Amino acid sequence: MLGLGAMLSPTLPFMMQQTNFTKKDFGPDFKWGTATAAYQIEGAYKEDGKGLNIWDTYSNKKGKIKDGTNGNIACNFYHSYKSDIALLKSMNFDVFRFSTSWSRILPNGIGSLNQKGIDFYHRVIDECLEQNLEPWITLYHWDLPQALQDKGGWANREIVDWFNEYTEVVCKAYGDKVKHWMILNEPAASTTLGHLAGIHAPAKIAPRKFLAAVHHTTMCQAEAARVVRANVSNATIGTTFSSSPVSPKNDKARHVKAAHRMDILLNRLFVEPALGMGYPTEGWNFISKIERYIKQGDEQKLAFDFDFIGLQNYTRNITKYSLIPFVWAFEVLPSKRGVPKEKTTDMGWEVYPEGIYEVLKRFSAYKNVPPIYVTENGCAFPDKVENGRVHDDRRVQFFKDYLAQVLRAKQEGMDIRGYYVWTLMDNFEWQEGYRPRFGLVHVNFETQERIVKDSGLWFRNFLDTD
Repeated sequence: MLGLGAMLSPTLPFMMQQTNFTKKDFGPDFKWGTATAAYQIEGAYKEDGKGLNIWDTYSNKKGKIKDGTNGNIACNFYHSYKSDIALLKSMNFDVFRFSTSWSRILPNGIGSLNQKGIDFYHRVIDECLEQNLEPWITLYHWDLPQALQDKGGWANREIVDWFNEYTEVVCKAYGDKVKHWMILNEPAASTTLGHLAGIHAPAKIAPRKFLAAVHHTTMCQAEAARVVRANVSNATIGTTFSSSPVSPKNDKARHVKAAHRMDILLNRLFVEPALGMGYPTEGWNFISKIERYIKQGDEQKLAFDFDFIGLQNYTRNITKYSLIPFVWAFEVLPSKRGVPKEKTTDMGWEVYPEGIYEVLKRFSAYKNVPPIYVTENGCAFPDKVENGRVHDDRRVQFFKDYLAQVLRAKQEGMDIRGYYVWTLMDNFEWQEGYRPRFGLVHVNFETQERIVKDSGLWFRNFLDTD
C-alpha cells in the first residue's frame, strides 16, 4: 500500500475553486463521517470462529452475483482496519459508522458467543477512539446468520427474541465505549429486495413472508432500541431509512395510485410505525394484510422515542402503473425517460440533488420527528487509476451539489445534525459485485492497495477548517 503522505500530498486544481459554502456554514456541532457495512468490507468470512450469514451463502452460489464474485475477502478490513481507519482520519472526518456482523459475534445467531469476534470489534472501536473518531454502531446491515435463516429468518416471529439477544450481547460488550447506536439499516430495502423482489439474500419471492418480515423487522426496530436504552447509559439511539422522492409518470389516476403505493414501500412503511402512527395501509389492499401477523399488544411495541433518525438518499423514483401482482407499480428507469447518461451513475440512478432536500423536508414534517442525520449519500462512477491517482471529478461535483441541498434544508430550519458519505472505500456492492465503485478510497481488489481519490482529497480540504 502507498503511504498516507504519498496519497494525500497532491494539490488538486479543482480545490482552488471555492464552493459557495464551507464547513462552517453547517455549524460547529455538525458531524461528518463515512458509513460502511460489515459484509461489504470485512472479508475473513470463515476466520476466527465466524459463522456463515445469508450473504456468505448467497454470494457463493453460481450465477447470483452479476460479476461472479463474492464477499469472502472483500476489502480485507478484518486485517487492515488500522490503516483503513487511519485513511478515514486523514480525510478529516470525525465519525466512523460501521456495522457489527451478527454471525461473527454469535456464529449460530443465538447461544454461544465467539470471543474472537467480540475482540475484533473492540479493536476497531479502540482504534477509532485512539484516532479521536466517534464510533457509531449499526446493529444490522443485512447479514442475517444463516443458522437463523434456516429457522425461517425474518419471517419467523421468534426473530424478535433472537435480535434482542444479539443486541444485548453487543451492548454489554461495547456500551461503555460506544454511545451512538443505530438499530437497522434500510429495512425497506432488506425486506423488499430479499422477500418480495428476490434479488437480495435470502432471495425469496414470497408476498406472505414479506409481510411477516416487515412486521417482525418493525418490531425488532423498536424492541432492540429498548434493549439498548436499558443497557447503555447515555446512549444516543437511532435507526436508518432509505428514502426517495416518488412521483407518478403523469397525472393519470392509475399512475398516481401506483406512485402512492411506491411511496408507502420506499418511504413510509417503517418510519410511521416507529413514530406511533401505525402501518400506512390506506389505498393498498396488499399491505393491509399485514394485520394477519399482528398479535394483541404488538401495535404498542412498534413505536420508540428515537433520539434521531438516519435518512439515506441516492436518487428519485418516477413510477408508473404495472401489472406486477401485489405492488402494481414499477419504476420508470432514467434510461427510459430521457435522462442523459452523463446525469446517471454507474448504477443507472439519476443524479438528482434536489431529491435529498425533498426527503429531508418530507420527513421533517412528521409530528414529533427527532433530529435527522444523513447517514448515507454517495455515488458510483467508473473510476480509473492514472499515474497513481484517481481523478473522480463527477463524484466531487456530486457531493458539492448534494451538500448544497442539505445546507439549504438546514438553513430553512430543519434539524439536520450530520452527513455521512457512502462510502469510505470501494467494496462488495451486493448483487452487483465489485464493478460499482462508491468509495472515497479506490481499492485494488487483487492487491488490496488503497488510493485516496480526488473526492477524498476534496473532503480532506473541505473539512480542514475550524
